Amino acid sequence: MREGSLEAPTRHPLDWNNPDFYDMEKIDAEMRRIFDICHGCRRCFNLCDSFPRLFDLVDESPSGELDSVDSKDFKPVVDACTLCDLCYVNKCPYVPPHEFNLDFPHLILRYRAAERAQGKKDFIGDQLSQTDRNGMLAGLVAPIANWATERGNGLTRPLLEKLGDIHHDAALPKFHGKSFTALAKSDVPATNAAAPAAGKRRAVLYATCFVNNNNPDIGVAAQRILAHNGVELRVEYPGCCGMPRLEQGDISDVASKARHVASALEKYVDEGWDIVALIPSCALMLKNEWPLILPDDEKVKKLAAATVDVSEYIVDIARKEGLAPGLKPLEGGVTLHLACHARAQNIGAKAADMLRLIPDSEIGVIERCSGHGGSWGVRKEFFEVGMKVGKPVARQALKEARAHVASECPLAALHIVQGMEREAAGKANEAGAAAPKVPPPSHPLELLAKAYGLM
Repeated sequence: MREGSLEAPTRHPLDWNNPDFYDMEKIDAEMRRIFDICHGCRRCFNLCDSFPRLFDLVDESPSGELDSVDSKDFKPVVDACTLCDLCYVNKCPYVPPHEFNLDFPHLILRYRAAERAQGKKDFIGDQLSQTDRNGMLAGLVAPIANWATERGNGLTRPLLEKLGDIHHDAALPKFHGKSFTALAKSDVPATNAAAPAAGKRRAVLYATCFVNNNNPDIGVAAQRILAHNGVELRVEYPGCCGMPRLEQGDISDVASKARHVASALEKYVDEGWDIVALIPSCALMLKNEWPLILPDDEKVKKLAAATVDVSEYIVDIARKEGLAPGLKPLEGGVTLHLACHARAQNIGAKAADMLRLIPDSEIGVIERCSGHGGSWGVRKEFFEVGMKVGKPVARQALKEARAHVASECPLAALHIVQGMEREAAGKANEAGAAAPKVPPPSHPLELLAKAYGLM
């Protein structure tokens, strides 16, 4: 073993069926072991708000060490973690196979699961994380739901903050009355038989709850791009990947969702279809988290091996078969934020590689947390924390002043643009001038489809 964990990181399956997994005394001992290593290293001091909270606890304790920090004070450290996985995948030198065996995100997950087992459930978080139910109900009354959740609605947003714990100024995603799966059935793009990849690839687009209910344009873009490149397509959505439930520590529910989706997609996997996830968080769940939760489930393992991120898939087509011609430059360039759950897949900056396939287009990349973190970033307690964490991203994007601002994570893009609007307003007030115009948030797939003239 060499210092610094120079070997490729590995990850242990979650032992969530073991009663010891939920033993708070054992969890506290493990937290103290890991937190002491983090305190001595501090490499992740600027990664998210969990680590500054931890280091402040230690620095402000009587001894200046972890031994004088009360265990009850660990809760804010836990609450600030969004399970982005970047500390594990990108930053920490002490992950397995290093002998320190440090896995900060799964430690946080274990703590939340134990709290849940003790009946300490976050009711609001539980309701927000029921994405399929919420999307279906809101979709039935989409215009009303979107009016009620609009920023600046002085009638409904204060009520939503009081009853739903959603910060009154947090930008929220829209709902659509027609889901992506419904659109995919009614508007099927023709497969381009002249494309270099024609007849060589078959892909199932795993729609994801967000694309299906909140932004079907992302799915439509993927469908048109891949069909234009000769890929035979199917669109399937058996259910949510469970990432919102994982954030709540509900591992058993995630396992149930994994079994259901893996069973529904098994026939495609067995027939050799590629499973293409449209949102990085969902790709991460299918590829990485599900096999750690259900390590002995053959269907889950097969699905994980067949799953690719959509940006990864398009770049692979470009490199192996070549893309269909027709891409035109994007005027004004793109500032691209690399989503944390895309980076955590350890596949490289595939969204950037994908957009660089567009000729004569300037692509600037920001590789830092947006501060959103799923439903965490819209909660009353954490919204301003998230805006603070994401401020460097918003500042850089505003400074670059490109025509398009995009992220593989649609929620991150929404958050970044809101941060840019704040920064622009602040600068305008200081200068006594009009605020510069901030572009609307985009997804890289939408921009690639636009470059093809498909949207």
